[in-house]
Amino acid sequence: QVQLVESGGGLVQAGDSLKLSCTASGGTFSAYAMGWFRQAPGKDRDWVATISRSGGSIDYTGSVKGRFTISRDNAKNTVYLEMNSLKPEDTAVYYCAVYPRTDWTLRRGTANYNYWGQGTQVTVSS
Repeated sequence: QVQLVESGGGLVQAGDSLKLSCTASGGTFSAYAMGWFRQAPGKDRDWVATISRSGGSIDYTGSVKGRFTISRDNAKNTVYLEMNSLKPEDTAVYYCAVYPRTDWTLRRGTANYNYWGQGTQVTVSS
């Protein structure tokens, strides 16, 4: 059983930056890829980014490319999401999740992740 705890959310102004952290326990962190998702009020949970076990492969949804950076520190069992040039439309609850599959092509599907954190709120004011 893997437990994930996100932190780092908050209320910021448009153009500001935030760095989210997600720390894992109860499993072998370096054995699986990790993803970040977000869910705005009244909307579905959307995929944001995924990083492979070693960090050698990374992918982002188009709306955050060039602004967000996913990274991981396997020694600290932690995955990060650094968010720059934040926009009001980035407002959401952000979740990290475990991607247990070896098939990288399925990384964008919410249903392909099996452990989730409780989420951290990010609010960007205009």
